[in-house]
Amino acid sequence: MDHFNYRGNALYAEDVPVTSIVAKWGSPCYVYSRATLERHFKVFDEAFANQPHRICYAVKANSNIAILSILAKLGAGFDIVSQGELERVLLAGGKPNDIVFSGVGKLVPELERAMEVGVGCFNLESPSELMRVNDIAKRLNIIAPISLRVNPDINVETHPYIATGLKENKFGIEYDQALPLLREARKLSNVKIVGIGYHIGSQLMQIQPFLEAFDRVGKLVDQCQEEGIVLTHLDIGGGLGVRYRDENPPSPADYIAAILKRLRHPQLELIMEPGRAIVANAGILVTRVEYLKKTSHKNFAVVDAAMNDLLRPSLYQAYQEIIPVINQSTDYQTWDIVGPVCETGDFLGKDRSLSLKEQDLLAIRTAGAYGFTMSSNYNSRPKIPEVLVDQDQMFLIRKRETYSDLTLHENLLPQGEL
Repeated sequence: MDHFNYRGNALYAEDVPVTSIVAKWGSPCYVYSRATLERHFKVFDEAFANQPHRICYAVKANSNIAILSILAKLGAGFDIVSQGELERVLLAGGKPNDIVFSGVGKLVPELERAMEVGVGCFNLESPSELMRVNDIAKRLNIIAPISLRVNPDINVETHPYIATGLKENKFGIEYDQALPLLREARKLSNVKIVGIGYHIGSQLMQIQPFLEAFDRVGKLVDQCQEEGIVLTHLDIGGGLGVRYRDENPPSPADYIAAILKRLRHPQLELIMEPGRAIVANAGILVTRVEYLKKTSHKNFAVVDAAMNDLLRPSLYQAYQEIIPVINQSTDYQTWDIVGPVCETGDFLGKDRSLSLKEQDLLAIRTAGAYGFTMSSNYNSRPKIPEVLVDQDQMFLIRKRETYSDLTLHENLLPQGEL
């Protein structure tokens, strides 16, 4: 459920006409619904009932500090993968102790900064990283809380770029190596084992792979207990899918209920790291039709948004629904929705049945996750604005970049050096 709906023939974001947003801040632009964002977080949070848990929003899905601040006020923790995401969370009011630091390639300065502010847990992904964390913690005279991210080798049906739980993936520690590494970690002076975790992929449509991973890692928890390795949490990752077209993902409540039925260690805090499932349907990308171009083979609608604004269709061949901002319901034809970037791969949707004329506005749905956060300045295109709607109010939460912003950090060579 989201709060982007038609009233008459006009698309609204909560109680604001989308046309009013474009009239004020132009197109293309991202538009987010606060009510949708809050509802999706609460669905996850409330499904755990009395089980100790923490919902750590995956910042990579959408890292705007206004979005993060809303989630922080709801009591969210945060899953981060870089110092940049750490700084955003802190700026947005997130509590350091509620942050888990994931990622396979954490740099020394990133680890130092995270230890200095008191990040709640470091999800470790290799023996080398364990030694690095211990060495840095020793130098800083602290004890670093650690969790091992285990690769359970579970096959899932999703795009290969976002499957993370197979042996051939770069993520996590091989299952058979996890217990020996925990034994080594227990001997180190400046780390404290607090948990075990896993994450098998993103945009998953079935509960069964989640349960297989949960059961497999649960056996590892049993072994830890037998050896006296004390754990305080089990991190079950994120990855629950959303509906882009005709998918039928499990509800968070059904998924969490299935996990709780199999939980053999209720004293453990369960950490969950949803990103897409919280924010994807809370956002749309609004774009304007600039040109209608008909050829003998295809009809092209050239819009002012492009692959640099929304990369998913080009990178993953992903489908996202495209709807009119003003529904005309006449003269439907089949169109490829393409952008102005100089790439054949610059498309936002193919073979869409739409009634179009030049200057019409279109909304690309389910764009709140991996939309702006994956955008770039390719073709020297300024990044577009982000707007948050809260009932009948609208707030600019990121300004449109100017052309001078594009070269702000660049320098000409000194005179005479050209």
